[in-house]
Amino acid sequence: MEGGNIRQWLNFLVCALLFLIAEASYVPITYLQNAVAKGAVCLDGSPPAYHFDRGSGTGINNWLVAFEGGGWCNNVTTCLSRKTNRLGSSKQMAKQIAFSGIMSNMQIFNPDFYNWNRIKVRYCDGSSFTGDVEEVNPVTKLHFRGARIFAAVMEDLLAKGMENARNAIISGCSAGGLTSVLHCDRFRALLPGGARVKCLSDAGYFINARDVTGAYHIQQYFSQVVTTHGSARNLPQSCTSRLSPKLCFFPQYLASHITTPIFFVNAAYDSWQIKNILAPGVADPEGHWHSCKLDINNCSPDQLDLMQGFRTEFLRALTVLGNSSYKGMFIDSCYAHCQTEMQETWLRSDSPELEKTTIAKAVADWFYERRTFHQIDCPYPCNPTCHNRVFGPEDDHQGKNVTSKGTSDASARKLNFPKLTNKAQWIELVCINGGINGLLLTLGLMRKQEKANPIGLNNFVALYRLQ
Repeated sequence: MEGGNIRQWLNFLVCALLFLIAEASYVPITYLQNAVAKGAVCLDGSPPAYHFDRGSGTGINNWLVAFEGGGWCNNVTTCLSRKTNRLGSSKQMAKQIAFSGIMSNMQIFNPDFYNWNRIKVRYCDGSSFTGDVEEVNPVTKLHFRGARIFAAVMEDLLAKGMENARNAIISGCSAGGLTSVLHCDRFRALLPGGARVKCLSDAGYFINARDVTGAYHIQQYFSQVVTTHGSARNLPQSCTSRLSPKLCFFPQYLASHITTPIFFVNAAYDSWQIKNILAPGVADPEGHWHSCKLDINNCSPDQLDLMQGFRTEFLRALTVLGNSSYKGMFIDSCYAHCQTEMQETWLRSDSPELEKTTIAKAVADWFYERRTFHQIDCPYPCNPTCHNRVFGPEDDHQGKNVTSKGTSDASARKLNFPKLTNKAQWIELVCINGGINGLLLTLGLMRKQEKANPIGLNNFVALYRLQ
């Protein structure tokens, strides 16, 4: 009996490991050493970097350039604190990172973009790639050169084949999602006139709203970012010609003037915005909102009322987009932040849906003009498909997080084993017919059949995951 239990656990472990491996691919880092001479450097003066997974087959001339998020630094003190981590120095960046969700190279997880050229641009300037200050303080040695990094990365990618793009998307999450808004038309201008070029902003629609004390804390914060980084000259002129540059960090003031098609994926109860715009620490010194911000299930009725009010303001800020097919949206009612680069929220059997449509399908249908998508969810807690973020007590707004249906950290992901179907015959051999022995048997069969039916281990595992 004891041996049988051990064998069952070993079988479970094999299957679990296979699932975790299958959901993401790992892509090495590329440092732009030649950008240093142009002054295009991170906060600490190190070269900018990106991760590049080349396209293949029908995707060879299609390009997805995603910009990493990570908030902003608004003064010398906060920018100095970044010099010792990946958000201010490429010396501190991981040598390889996982590509998942819209960045995945597996057709079953990312059917419309899997074989594109997929690039993840690392974030180390703290200004959503808008800063450009020539002088370098000899004491702090801080470099505010985000706009130069954007230009250097674009120049490098154009030389590597992007100049021949037929389809292209600039995207990003959080501060990276704001990057895709601020640089949307600039990206379009770099590419061939006949190419289909569009922009995708994930959790980048930050709104100019009052906090719980009635103050415009976020407006003051963005004003400091613009001043510190010298961002004004690199923000869209369609906005700065009308408004103060500090307001041009808010998409609601510039989205209607973006001429390139753009799609917004955002939670109406964006967890970052709830934590840092509605109830920032400065507006809640006694910590009444602390538990609520960690988990929406902990919020009091009064706090939920204020969050519903925030949603109303958020939807009002979206009205500038109108009903144009050029400007799509997927606005769910989840307590979430960033949903396109995590497999669990991009495309999986239990991913968030609006009108029975996943984010992956909504974005792809809009991009390829198969149909328009302009959906706004009903109020919380109406959507049972939501993955609501749950933060650990030790997490700050940049910390790791889990969700009620899984986690964004693969090492801690809760596994959900769906019912097998006939489509899952390969994985069935492993997980039902013998575990470890089944794995060895299946790999042998796969090797024999590779020429006739080249399925590959990752796709073989993935067949099961989405059943």
